[in-house]
Parts: sequence; structure tokens; C-alpha cells
Amino acid sequence: MHFAYPPRKNSNASAFKPRVPSRLPLIRRGRKRVLAVGALVILGLIYFLIRPSGRHSGINIWMAAHVKAVGQEGSGSTLPGLGKSPAAGSEGSLYGADFSAATENFASFGKAPLVVLVTVFDETNFHRAYLDTVRENRRQYAKKHGYGTFSPKVGYYNLDGSPLSWTKVVAMRHALTMFPESTYFWFLDQNAFVMNMDLTIESDIMAPAKIDALMLKDFPVVPPGSIIKTFGHLRGQDVDFLLTQDYDGLSTSSFVIRNGDWARFFFETWFDPIYRSYNFQKAETHALEHIVQWHPTILSKMALVPQRTINAYSKPDHGAKYETGDLSVRVLGCVRTSSAICENEAAPFIQAWRGGEKLAS
Repeated sequence: MHFAYPPRKNSNASAFKPRVPSRLPLIRRGRKRVLAVGALVILGLIYFLIRPSGRHSGINIWMAAHVKAVGQEGSGSTLPGLGKSPAAGSEGSLYGADFSAATENFASFGKAPLVVLVTVFDETNFHRAYLDTVRENRRQYAKKHGYGTFSPKVGYYNLDGSPLSWTKVVAMRHALTMFPESTYFWFLDQNAFVMNMDLTIESDIMAPAKIDALMLKDFPVVPPGSIIKTFGHLRGQDVDFLLTQDYDGLSTSSFVIRNGDWARFFFETWFDPIYRSYNFQKAETHALEHIVQWHPTILSKMALVPQRTINAYSKPDHGAKYETGDLSVRVLGCVRTSSAICENEAAPFIQAWRGGEKLAS
């Protein structure tokens, strides 16, 4: 039979039943999970604190996995023994190479250079005379200000099949190891020249007040309309990574980084196999664009500055054109062309920095 109303409930409520005691009466299930997560976090912190940092250890295991055997002679590293060929069987033999010929230190005797200028040289596709001119340019600028230079060659590192342009990332990470006491590291492309020998990296580029005046805030990371923008609240004193854009996006042909734990983390993140496996069209440049848009840890230390600050171009086709007084110029004709074409386009700039002459507009 269907009742119009449900049966009336008993108004005398039953007494509460006692809770079934657990095996651990003082710890509920939720608390167990919290304690387990907390224990994992504590173990992780302990590992992070006790693991070797590698900054002053004379050998960096991460770098050792990528260095190929190359016999050279020379000196210049500020880390004792690192640039010299180690004895067979020693821990240093993991490097399997002598990079001392690629380093020069123009600082006062016994001191580390404040700035190290890093350039990767491709001796397979460019004339030796042209590359010697580039080396002369770097040496003249470094010698004037007491800087250091690090000039490894394409082929010095095992890139596991990745495009050769990735060499700049490994070379910069290696430079941090070769000059552990230096403060700033400036990567400058092989096809670029320092033009204004009077400007310094520490005072005219990386000084906090200079960065505050130059940095582009709330600016699309990848032009023209990236929804990810540079931080508006970032201050110059917090910047560790400074670079520019051209008309196509971020430019990795000239950038400056401040030495430290963050710099090492950054290069090891950038060179991570997962990013190299993506096969980006522009290899390490597109990988960097991906990283800065998806990882606030990177973006929070990065400053974009106007292109002519450190990265003017010889032609206006892809970016801001060089003007007299700019720090450097990148010769665009050198990209994917013959060495002869590169040398012809670079000739007026070479003449200008050698003779201090002004280029015709």
C-alpha cells in the first residue's frame, strides 16, 4: 500500500555509539598523510643541503659528462688545476680535455676577472683569419678592462646529437666552473664585434640603477602579443639574467648573466634533455622562449632591455640597426652564409673598432 505520508520517526533518539578505536588513536588518516609528506620534504631538504655544490670542488660532474677530449696548451683559468691536463686516473680526468688554451685572464695578477667574455668559435665553416680577428676584438676589450675571455670551439662538447648552436649553453655553464670567482659572464656571438671599448659590463650594463632605467616592464616576452609579460615589480638589483629581443623573438646572440647558484640552475635547466628533445625550429632560442614563459623561477630573474643596449644588428631586417656608440654589433650576413660574405659585411665594422673611426650613416 502507498502511504500519503512517510512513517513518523521515533522522537526518542538513540544514544551515540562509541567510535571504534584505531590502532594509532592519536593519529587520524589525514594526519598520517601530512606526516608522510612532511617527512619526504625534510629528507629532500637534507639531501639538498648536504649534496656537493661543485662551485669550488675543482670538478663538476654535470660538465664532465659533456666534455670531449681535446688537447690544447695555455693557461688562464682562475680555478687552480682545472684548465690543466689531469693525471690519468684522477678525479679531474673526467674532463678528458685541456681548456686552458681557451681561457685568458687580464685581471691584476692573482685576481679573478670581474667579467668573463664567452664566445664559441666554429673553425669548420669560417676562415681562420676572420676568427683571429674576432679573437683580437675580444682580447682588446678584455685587456682594457681587466676582464677574462673563454673561447671554446664547436666540437669541444658532446651534445648528444643536438644542433651545434646548443654549444653556447654548455660553454656558458662551463665558464662558470672555469672562473668561479667572477661576477658577470657575457656571451657574445662569434659574428658580433665589441664596438664601444669604453663601456663596461659592470657599470654601464649590469649596475642596478642602469637596469632599472633600461628594463622593459610588463612587456610581452615573445613579440608581438605574448600573454606572458616581464614582471612589473622587478628591480634592477634582483636581475641575474639580461638579454634582448629582435623582431623575431628573444635573441641569444648576446646576453649577460650574474654568477651564482641561480645561474648554474638556469643553464642546467636550459640544457635539460627534455627541451633538446622537442626539436624546436630555432633550437636553444625557442627552448629559452618556452622556459621563460612557463617557469616563473626563470622569468623572475630576467630583464629585457632595448636591443641596441648589447645586441645591435648590422642591418635593420630583423632588429634594431647599429648606431655609433653602441656597445656591440652583430653582422647578420654571417648567418648561414659563406665566410667570405661574412668578412665583406664585417669589414667596415672591423675597421671602425680598430681605428676608432665613425661609420657612415
